[in-house]
Parts: sequence; C-alpha cells; structure tokens
Amino acid sequence: MSKRSLSPVVLPPSKRLHISKNNTFTSRPLRSFDTLLSDEIILLVFSFLSPSDLCAAQSVSHNWSRLALDNQLWKSLFVGEYGRQRLRGGKGFVKRADGREVKPLPARVPPDPAKEAPRDWKWMFKISSNWRTGRCQLTRFTPFPFPPNHPPPISERMHVLLAGPMTIYASSKPSQAPTITITCASSSDAFTVYPTVNSLIPVQITSLAADQCPPLPDIIRFAVCLSTGELAVYELRGHHAQMPTRTHHYAGSRSRRTHPILQAAYHHPLLFTLSKTFSLSVYDATREALQLVHHLSSFSSWPPASLVLTAPSANTFKLLITYASPVYPQHWSLGVTEVLMSCPARASTSAQSAFRLLSTRSVRAFDVPPGWANEARMRVVREQWARKTLAVAATNSDGKWVVLAPTETSCLACAPSFPAAATGGAHPIRRHWTPSSLPLQLYRVSFPPLDAGASAAPRLTFVRYLYGQTSPVASLALADGRCVSLGVDGSVWAWDLETARGVQVYSASPSMQEEPMQNGVLGLITFDERRIISSSPGGVLVRDFDT
Repeated sequence: MSKRSLSPVVLPPSKRLHISKNNTFTSRPLRSFDTLLSDEIILLVFSFLSPSDLCAAQSVSHNWSRLALDNQLWKSLFVGEYGRQRLRGGKGFVKRADGREVKPLPARVPPDPAKEAPRDWKWMFKISSNWRTGRCQLTRFTPFPFPPNHPPPISERMHVLLAGPMTIYASSKPSQAPTITITCASSSDAFTVYPTVNSLIPVQITSLAADQCPPLPDIIRFAVCLSTGELAVYELRGHHAQMPTRTHHYAGSRSRRTHPILQAAYHHPLLFTLSKTFSLSVYDATREALQLVHHLSSFSSWPPASLVLTAPSANTFKLLITYASPVYPQHWSLGVTEVLMSCPARASTSAQSAFRLLSTRSVRAFDVPPGWANEARMRVVREQWARKTLAVAATNSDGKWVVLAPTETSCLACAPSFPAAATGGAHPIRRHWTPSSLPLQLYRVSFPPLDAGASAAPRLTFVRYLYGQTSPVASLALADGRCVSLGVDGSVWAWDLETARGVQVYSASPSMQEEPMQNGVLGLITFDERRIISSSPGGVLVRDFDT
C-alpha cells in the first residue's frame, strides 16, 4: 500500500515498561498494536472496516482517532458506496472552476493538488448517509406572511430560491412594494422591487430564477418576474447578504405573453419565461435592456409545468419543458418539449441579437399510433392507458429523468392551478384533501442530436412507479438524479431515481412539527446538496442534512 500524508497531529510519547534489575532501572517500549505495526499497515487494516466501525475506532486512543480520520479511507468508502466523487443535488454546475466536473483525458495535465481545496470525505459521507436515511435538522426560517387563521387565495405562495450560499425568498402576496429577502449563514437583508410602470393596483412577484451558468467569483445572479409584465435581473457580490444591483431590465406590459409568468429559467445571457397561457418568451441579456428574441406558443400544453435550462456546448442552449398533456376525453398524461437555441457570436455588439432558434421537438407519454395497430402497438397503448390520471399535481425534470405526480380532482384546491378541463366540468373543487395512494410516475427522456437522422426520434420511456408519498403532492423538485416531493400534509419524501430508493425525511427535532397545507395554501419545495427548503402555512422550513 502506497504511503500517504497523515494528519499533522502531535502524538503522545510511547508508553515504556520499567524493569528493576540490580537496582538499575531500564526501559523498553511496550509491545502493542500501535508499536508493532506501522501507520500504513494499520490503515490497511482499517480499510476493511465499515463506517460505523471506523467511528467506533476513533474512541480507542489518540493514535487510532488520527488514523481512523484518514481522508483517503473515507474517500474510498464514499466512492464505493455512492459511486461518484461529489455530493448530489447540484443544479446547472458542479464544483469546478469551469462549471463542469468530468474525468480528465489522459493527455491533459493533471491539476495541481496544492491549488485545490481539500475535501472532507467523512463529512461528505455523513451528508449522503443522512440523505439516504432521511435524517435532518428542521428549523423554521422565517414567519409566513399570511396569518394561519386567514389563509391566502389559491394563487398566492412563497417563492424560495437557492443560489449558492444564499437563500432568496419572496411572497407572491399583492403589494405596492414587493419585498425580496436574501439570507446567508451570517446575515440577512431585504430589498424592495419597485416597478417602473405606474400601476394603481398592487404588484405581485410571480416567479424567481437563479442563474445556472458556471458561477463567477463572488457573483450570484437571479431574475425576478412581476405581474406587471416587467422583468429584472439582479446581481449579488460577496459571500454575505447585501443589497443587490439591478443589471438588466425589461419594461413589459400586461398581455397573454407576460401575465402572469408562472415559470422562469435563467442561464446567462439567456432568460426564458413561461406564462399561464403557455406562451414561451426568450430574452437576450447581453445588454442592460433585455431584448425579446423569440416568442413561442402552444395550444396542447397545460400547467403545471417546469423549465430546465442547460448549455450542452459553448454555442448551444437547451431548454426542456415538462407539462401536463390532455388525453381524450378528460384525462391527463405527461409531455416534454425541447427548445434548442444557438449563439454563434456571443460577443457580438450589433443591434440584432445573435441568438437563433434551431429546433423544437416534443414527445408525449401517451401517444396513440395512427391508423391500424398490430398487437405490439396495442400492448403499448394498453400500458399507457393504465398510467393516465384524472389530474396532475406537479411535473418536473432534471434533463434526464421526468417525474409526474398524479392526484385526484378532490385535491385540486391544494395543487397548482389547472385548466378547467381538468375537472371535467362535473367534479366541484372541494377545499380538503384525502389520503391518496397514487404513486409518482418516473420516466426517462431522450432527445437524440439533430444530425442523428429521422430514425432517431425523441423518446419518453416509462421506467417505474415511486411509492411512499401517501398524501397528494403539492410540489416537486428534481436535480442530479434526485427527486424531492412535498405533500399537502407537510410530509417530505426523497428518492434516488437511479436506484428507486425512497425515504421519508424525518426531523431530528421532534418538537418541530410539520404543518399541513391549509385551505389552498400552495407549498413550494427546492433543495441543493445539503438542505431542503419548503414553504408551509407556518413559514419557510429548512431541513439541514449537515447535522
């Protein structure tokens, strides 16, 4: 076994055995496990221990504690157990200077270890183990802006956004001066978003979106959408909460394209917005004034929807839209649309935007083949028919996996707004929910390259059901092969989509009881590598796995 650098801990002197012979005292080292074996051999023995045994070995002696904390031991355990060399849950970029974490090619020069920050692999193992077992510390982040006895209308919610070390949240409650609060570990601050359009009616914050491009040093960007049709991009500098600076702005007006905006995705310099009428707008943020580049519409797609924006290459942007797709006569299924944008000259300063629309491709989970069908096609149709649902509570994707949360029509008051056809016109919306055993549906989406030929069609393949959540789902969040769901009863479940292993997230503080959604209060959930943040009638709840 190759030698490695050990922790610079000063060891106590070795115990020596004193022997008296002819009134002369001599001493020799006490023969023990520590003195007979070198550190390398002890580390080889420790490599066969389990994580719990390694933790127990730390309490034996100072020397064992030092060796049991060896970083290489915990790295081997982490990689062997979880199969990757980073924490899961990141969105858009992962812990490298250029925003990607890939294995270097053999011809590349290996990175200088002295310039890289060392990783605490035991700490990473602890967080991943807490994710697997559902153990976390629950704290209440901020009071909910609505009194519990006077719940808000169904259209109001608390927007929560994770942007690096910052937590950004804002209420959608109509106000003459909407407020956004930015907090971090050391401090918190709030600022007011003033619309430039003189409006006599209160203004709502309808959506927030964090920049998904590789982070610049000490810079965090996020976009804000207002009910007036205005858009703004703000920039934060530094590692502590402070007043942000508005860097980009779009002075829009109320229209079917901009009112209200339900979803937004931002990857500088592109900003996508999706309205309630399913109008998709693309904005260029290379200048201070946001420029509308494209406007797309759909008449066969319905909320709830989600947006995932990535940059597969330096000159290509890819947007995945997941949504509810109608199934005749009154059922619903899942649909995914890919929008590809190109930018051959990002540095262009001409008045004409360099962004171009390459293609739009769609695929649906329920697709009846035209004409006569053979037995194989009929078998596929029967399988699809069993997966249709009366209503859709939430849809989400991470670019690879897609999850559909079905619900019953009696639960619509606790779920995001649905089109009128979702109720079939015969089921009144009741403001209560009943326990539901409908599992989540997991799909795998694949869009082959454009030059792959006509035979390589987009595919949306059903993989499995995800069981566990017993109440209707209020919100879904997906990132990096992990799915987190928030139930209307306040329960939170986390799934590993690659292994289909799910666990209910339990609080390490029994006194902190999770509160159910009340009378149409919309819950929202998001997460990163270390925490899950959700909104409820009692406030914003933070579930921290670093405990």
